[in-house]
Amino acid sequence: MTRTVLAYEAPDISALARTLHGRLATLDHVPGHVELLNILARAAGFRNFQHLRADRLARRQIDATPPPAPPPPAPPPADHARCAKALRLYDAQGRLARWPKKRNQQELCLWVLWSRLPAGETFAEKIMNERVNRLHLFGDHALLRRELIELGLFRRTVDGREYSRIEQAPPPELRVLLALLRGRAQSLS
Repeated sequence: MTRTVLAYEAPDISALARTLHGRLATLDHVPGHVELLNILARAAGFRNFQHLRADRLARRQIDATPPPAPPPPAPPPADHARCAKALRLYDAQGRLARWPKKRNQQELCLWVLWSRLPAGETFAEKIMNERVNRLHLFGDHALLRRELIELGLFRRTVDGREYSRIEQAPPPELRVLLALLRGRAQSLS
């Protein structure tokens, strides 16, 4: 049977020497192995050797346990100015009235389209065109369909017959812009 090696540490060697001298002086016999272990453990501040051993083994286990993973970083705050600019691109019913010139506005508009198209469904090109056409006013469903795929928000089969939404975490601006669109629609009702 292998023996567990335990490190012995005393916070104050002078107090250790006094405690050992005092304990050994009270004995009328030479202490045995276990008794000497208990005297040393008490001198280091433990109840007995078993207490010292349990403490050292628990410390090893704690030291061997990897530290908890750091919490994930907080998502970046939403850019409200970007959302306000994008809001101007939509009509009162929340349809995209015109295609923006700037790429960051285009991407946000594509995220809005993504959020309004059904998840977990695969649908034909004709159905995709109909659904996209209901969400915009400038009549270029092919541009929007192509941009959704290039941005990685949708996938299509090689022959282009079937489309499906790719689920992923949206940017924080999407939530803000959707709330602004809902708020504007409710205030006009």
